[in-house]
Amino acid sequence: MNNFSFTKALDMDTAIALTSGNDHNKLIAGGTNIIDLLKYFITEADTLVDINSIPGISKIAENAAGGIRIGALVTNADTAYHAIIEEKYPLLSKAILAGASAQIRNMATNGGNLLQRTRCYYFYDIHTPCNKREPGSGCSAIQGYNRIHAILGHSESCIAVFPSDMCIALSALDAVVHISGPEGERNVAFSDFHRLPGATPESDNNLKKGELITAIDLPEKGFSKYYSYLKLRDRASYSFALVSVATGLDLENGLIKEARIALGGVSHKPWRVKEAEDFLKGKEPKIANFEATAQMILKGAKGFEHNHFKIELAKKAIVRNCMMALDPTSQRPGAKPSL
Repeated sequence: MNNFSFTKALDMDTAIALTSGNDHNKLIAGGTNIIDLLKYFITEADTLVDINSIPGISKIAENAAGGIRIGALVTNADTAYHAIIEEKYPLLSKAILAGASAQIRNMATNGGNLLQRTRCYYFYDIHTPCNKREPGSGCSAIQGYNRIHAILGHSESCIAVFPSDMCIALSALDAVVHISGPEGERNVAFSDFHRLPGATPESDNNLKKGELITAIDLPEKGFSKYYSYLKLRDRASYSFALVSVATGLDLENGLIKEARIALGGVSHKPWRVKEAEDFLKGKEPKIANFEATAQMILKGAKGFEHNHFKIELAKKAIVRNCMMALDPTSQRPGAKPSL
């Protein structure tokens, strides 16, 4: 049994004060991940600080730049089904609905989604070495059963992958994370929020001590005409991605004006390669060009004993998803795939 205290923070300053002074005080909103971490003795808490009553961070509204600001306490379900998100950012809606179950989406918050931890088997097994759980103990996955693990951006210390679907779309959309903490407020580009493991895999992101996410900003461009989210997994329901791809395209006169491609299930953070996206500018949206892009994105990929297949799978998923983005109606249930 994990014994802990429970308190409600009614404002931002209280939440920051309670967590900045004690590493074992943890924030809780939806609780869909931290409760598991407590039950499996992966983390411990002196006090759980409930932030659901903090005002001002539980709504979706336009921001000053013409885009949309999504509050950290808005649930995944309310975000996915929000009229503005469905209309202007359907890629985000589709990605959210590909994740978890309806019950979890009804509880899970957007801020928590960004902070969820890996589902690596060895991370959850406290009887095995894991550098994310116990720095310096080793990575059991490297020589273990690593079918779901990373093929890009991994290190000798960790080959875990980041599990979120929502974050893959946020990466493709160039979202911005708003943060409050003891030193005030700051904004972080989504590409800079999560970390690769390097020698410090215990650090999933660049939040500082006592900081919390307050909102996520989406830019005005939402790629609402040409988009697709493809999630490849072992079973169709409630399973994490082996490989996922978020694609947004902007076409002009039959050529690609702009492309965004983000991968999930392959790295410790959402994976994008700007050079590969730039390669598509001014080119025809056809299979040969998407294949060349896929090669660029997977350059340097390295598999392990059980997950070499993910390299070729990711390349094919990129091509298929880019073709699907040209006709979003192809993603409706029962429709024939574009490739």
